[in-house]
Amino acid sequence: MRDFALERYFSKWEFTAKYHLTASDIQSMSLSELLQLASDDDRDAFENQWLGYTETFGHPELREEIAKTYDSAEPTDILCFAGAEEGVYTAMRVLLDKDDHAIVVVPNYQAAETVPLDICEVSGVPLDENDHWSLDIDRIRDTIRTNTKLISINFPNNPTGAVLSRDRFDALITLCREKGVYLFSDEVYRLVERDEEIRLPQVGDVYEKGLSLNVMSKAYGFPGLRIGWIMTKDTELLTRMECYKHYLSICNSAPSERLAIIVLKTRDKILEKNRGLVNHNAALLTTFFNEFPDLFAWVRPDGGCVGFPKYTGPEDANQFCEELVNDTGILLLPPKIYQSELLETPPDRFRIGFGRKGMEAGLEVFRDYLQS
Repeated sequence: MRDFALERYFSKWEFTAKYHLTASDIQSMSLSELLQLASDDDRDAFENQWLGYTETFGHPELREEIAKTYDSAEPTDILCFAGAEEGVYTAMRVLLDKDDHAIVVVPNYQAAETVPLDICEVSGVPLDENDHWSLDIDRIRDTIRTNTKLISINFPNNPTGAVLSRDRFDALITLCREKGVYLFSDEVYRLVERDEEIRLPQVGDVYEKGLSLNVMSKAYGFPGLRIGWIMTKDTELLTRMECYKHYLSICNSAPSERLAIIVLKTRDKILEKNRGLVNHNAALLTTFFNEFPDLFAWVRPDGGCVGFPKYTGPEDANQFCEELVNDTGILLLPPKIYQSELLETPPDRFRIGFGRKGMEAGLEVFRDYLQS
């Protein structure tokens, strides 16, 4: 597989750039802050956690709390992973073989296409930037082959923040059911939509061959816990993925599982705080970009905490991002990070993140740089 361009870029800049304005997560908490939200029993369970192996499927109480975040899931429908990336990798390796065909949306989180490309033939279907980054279901239908095994989607989307309209979502479910195709749905930004009315159901709740991926890292804001999961009603597939996990992490971190239980039990309070911060920062970005209409085109994303503005200035957008981080320490993700092996991607769009505190300081430096 080719290098993970985003992670290579972050290896260079994420912890050295002064202003991280492209983070994909929401502001996290310290350990002590999280424990203050815990009940006495849960705090005691964490402090007295035995540091041995845990169950490969995940701690039973953790799976029980995760199941409560779905409309129809049982704990037995959940398999936990060491982050979302392990879930993506495992699902693709278990579901696909060399004679299969997969379809993924573009632009995407690179692993969504790179991992299946290492296994089988893959086709990309673009999100239409002239239609609010929506997905043409007829184009999906036209791309399906007799050997198509899997369609992979991501809404709210990384990097565009787009949320598929409900009628198109329903049409996609109907199409997958008609063709007997698995639907892998990356839902890590769900629950951070700009309007609750546009929130989509979770695929695992509404489709028997659906897989819903989620994680502590994004909407919840706890990437350091490294706890992700897949929910599916396909019991046989879930067991096969558990067997594959035996060759990877084997099991999750016991302290992290305990902390994830606390997060999920207090999720309403945490998500309310996170949505407030995202809304605040999105308003700051709208004001900022409106000050420079000759340099940027910006529309607030439907969901999540990342967006994909267009750079309309005089130089190449990749050059602009590189000069910006070198000259000011402001980190954005340049267009080259989102290049796809399947389709052309916009050469003039960069990713910006707005889920963390302190955005004002970075935007002030950004403003001074542009004005000078």
